[in-house]
Amino acid sequence: MAFVPLHPLGSPRDLFLDPEEIRLHTETMEARLATLRERRATVRAGWGEKYVDRTHAKGKMTAWERVEALKDPGAPVHSVGTFVNWGVEYDQGGKKMISPGAGVVTVLTQVEGRWVVVIANDNTVASGSWWPQSPEKIERAQEIGLSLKIPVVYLVDCSGLFLPEQSRSFPGRYGAGHIFKKNAQLSAKGVPQIAGVFGDCIAGGGYMPIISDRVYMTEQAYMVIAGAALIKGAKSQKLTSLDIGGPEVHVHQSACADERVPDDAACLTAIRREVARTADSAADYRRGGVESAQPEHPASELDSLFPPDHRHSYDVREVIARLVDRSMFWEIFPHRGREMVTGIGRVNGLYCGFIANVQTPIDDPEHRGKLKPGGILYREGIAKISQFSRACDSDGIPIVWLQDISGFDIGTEAEAQGLLGYGSNLIYTNSTNQTPMFTVLLRKASGAGYYAMAGLPYEPVLQLSTPIARQSVMEGRTLAIAAYNTKLDDEFQIASDDLEERAAIEKGMAAVEARIESDMDPYVAASQRDTDEIIAPSELRPYLECLIEASYQAQGARRVKNPRIWTMHDLDVLTKGV
Repeated sequence: MAFVPLHPLGSPRDLFLDPEEIRLHTETMEARLATLRERRATVRAGWGEKYVDRTHAKGKMTAWERVEALKDPGAPVHSVGTFVNWGVEYDQGGKKMISPGAGVVTVLTQVEGRWVVVIANDNTVASGSWWPQSPEKIERAQEIGLSLKIPVVYLVDCSGLFLPEQSRSFPGRYGAGHIFKKNAQLSAKGVPQIAGVFGDCIAGGGYMPIISDRVYMTEQAYMVIAGAALIKGAKSQKLTSLDIGGPEVHVHQSACADERVPDDAACLTAIRREVARTADSAADYRRGGVESAQPEHPASELDSLFPPDHRHSYDVREVIARLVDRSMFWEIFPHRGREMVTGIGRVNGLYCGFIANVQTPIDDPEHRGKLKPGGILYREGIAKISQFSRACDSDGIPIVWLQDISGFDIGTEAEAQGLLGYGSNLIYTNSTNQTPMFTVLLRKASGAGYYAMAGLPYEPVLQLSTPIARQSVMEGRTLAIAAYNTKLDDEFQIASDDLEERAAIEKGMAAVEARIESDMDPYVAASQRDTDEIIAPSELRPYLECLIEASYQAQGARRVKNPRIWTMHDLDVLTKGV
């Protein structure tokens, strides 16, 4: 029973794509990836070299330099929330201002062999102050640490709220104050929090590190509720913010910090030492002696598998084959709910469940000889992924959802079959799962199907999008038809014979379609935090290596069954040959 029957999955690329298709797919994706690389570089640059030079002139590192010095040599850095506030401008007295990445860097990386969440104020953007959506971005990173029970490291260099936009950052359900509640929740769950204070930490910037288990301050750092500029008599007494709340005060008098260190480098070394004191990762134990291995079919080929037209299909099993170790996979319920793929593979040597939409037309078991379009949830598929999701939760197996979905089946037959009930069952399952879930928007993420397949409202640990992801209630053309339905016949053609009226309807429908297409841009979603990060398809395997290992890192934080007693085996036996 302990045997997990992994089998080879996938084929060499040239067996299912001809050279012209490979060229066309690659060229189309490369154009998107060139934009992705360019925009990443823009965000990473902050406010530019002038502000980098100012930071260096103070004897300090930038946020990105601190991350690089903190992480293990050669360790990957996986960003989260790069494009928050992308394309947003703030009018300050006629001057347009931007906040690249909302003025904060949040990443997953390895320190002393352990995955950690790092939250670092970008001190090249308004002295690391909090802009609209900065608090929410910080809180999202804290949620990742809380979900996975992995250490959270704060690299604090924050002058508080960006005051001209305070009304959009201070109040609200997830406003700046909610950061401190997340601090408390992490502490209550025993998740290690370690803070380094590197510079101005005013108001909320001063509160953020305090609940951490260990707090280090450099000699030029200070933490204050209010700086010298707001304290009566400070000017006449010649007091500085450093005098009011520097390391002399908070290490030796208030005990709000634990140790003082001379500079950035020393502080980062001390933080590394603290991370090394946290529990060792349980990932090697959970591998059971199995080494990590790359897929037999290279993950780099993922950039060439997707057709340029989102209406054209591809084989999602070939995608999975380029994500799992050795391209080995145990597909469960292969003969039921064929519009969905469910199964188990290893990623980085650790077991992981996959749930994915099939794009190609599928047999209709209730109408022999007919085909149904793929990318849609039908009754059997809904029941299949609901049961598989519950089984993964029971067995403690992390789940990766690979979304390319147009929505639920519709019509009189679908309603009579009770799809609303089956869908609600699936939503209940995903709302109550305790096992880590990760959602990937490969292409389409439409309607209630996006919700049902663990979309962001259902709180996956992380949601990733490719540059071709299309997130919406419905496609632009479909919405245009719905908006002008009274003007169309049963074939969705314009019913009027009046040339002027026809032209007006055509123009209106085209405008609706164009607006929806613009709204479906993944950078729009990322800017307003409707997805966590945009990555190249070929980057998905490295991200999953991080996320799956981080899922197994915490010792005793969640139930993880050994494969001998998996629920999966029971389900496989009961449905074998059905």
